Amino acid sequence: MRGVSGRYGLRAAGQVFLTAVVLYTGGCSEPVKVEEAVVRPVRVMTVVEQKAREAVTLSGTVEAKTEVDLSFRIGGRVVERMASVGDRVTSGQRLARLDAQDEENSLRAAQANLAAAEGKFIEAEANYDRQRQLLSRGHTTRQRYDQASQVLNTLRSQLDVATAQLAIAKTRLEDTVLYADAPGEITARFGESGQVVQPGQVIFRVARKDGRDAVFDAPASLISRGSRDAVVKIALSIDPSIAGSGRVREVSPQADPLTGTFRVRVGLDEPPAELRLGSTVTGTVTLEGVGGVAVPAAALSRTNGEPVVWVLDSANNTVSPKPVEVAAHRVGDVIVSAGLSPGDVVVTAGVQTLRPGQKVRLLGQQS
Repeated sequence: MRGVSGRYGLRAAGQVFLTAVVLYTGGCSEPVKVEEAVVRPVRVMTVVEQKAREAVTLSGTVEAKTEVDLSFRIGGRVVERMASVGDRVTSGQRLARLDAQDEENSLRAAQANLAAAEGKFIEAEANYDRQRQLLSRGHTTRQRYDQASQVLNTLRSQLDVATAQLAIAKTRLEDTVLYADAPGEITARFGESGQVVQPGQVIFRVARKDGRDAVFDAPASLISRGSRDAVVKIALSIDPSIAGSGRVREVSPQADPLTGTFRVRVGLDEPPAELRLGSTVTGTVTLEGVGGVAVPAAALSRTNGEPVVWVLDSANNTVSPKPVEVAAHRVGDVIVSAGLSPGDVVVTAGVQTLRPGQKVRLLGQQS
């Protein structure tokens, strides 16, 4: 009996040991972690319908419609300057004068040459008439008549040359004085008394009094949508109550290589006197809008090369991509013509880390 009880005792002890091992190993196992979904913080906005018409405002300056550079047609030393920057000038007004001593001497020489040529021509003309009459009576030879005729023609040519040289000398003397060719205002001066100038060297720059322009640098998107018939409202930047209007007169065919903008000149209709040359102005024009809804450019992303925006489901705060069609790109936003409707809520910041169905937290709100 003692042996049987000993075997049962050993078996019971083994079962107790196994139970203890199982309980120990079960107690040491780590609990399974359940991964929680990441809630991304985003910014959103509600899209609105693009207006059928929109006002666009640009900043520019007032310039003369026509600016001309005035210069002497001949070279020489400036002995007198009668105008300065800011002066208002009239047509024909004297602005500067060159030393005219050489031109006066040339004029006297041309007058003397002309007088000599006229004397020789009168003598040759009288001789020709005499030979013609003698030939008709048979008292001279044909050879003498032809010689008289040839001398007369030669001296007539010399007389023409002397007359032209006198006209040139008079013109050069007149060119020693620089005149204003039209009424206007002097905007720049490049010549001073005592300076020796070359023919064609600019002495004055004059803004003619034949109109003023408001000049703007417009982006390409505005150029493609604008119309030359549109009325542009012009206002002085420091005092918007001083205003005028005009129409586009000229659009540069080439963009500025640095800014990519196009120079636009708006001809002003009877501008107020306060819109002086160089004044800073604002120009406002109303354009036809592009149909669709406007969203920030940052809200636009691409999936498989196609433009999409992320739309918020406000019921459960999840987002999903939505394909769209872009009608126009503007400064800071884009116009979506299809895919969105007014009232849709789109993500405007944080679109790079989103995935379909992801829960989001609106910035400024608690999750």
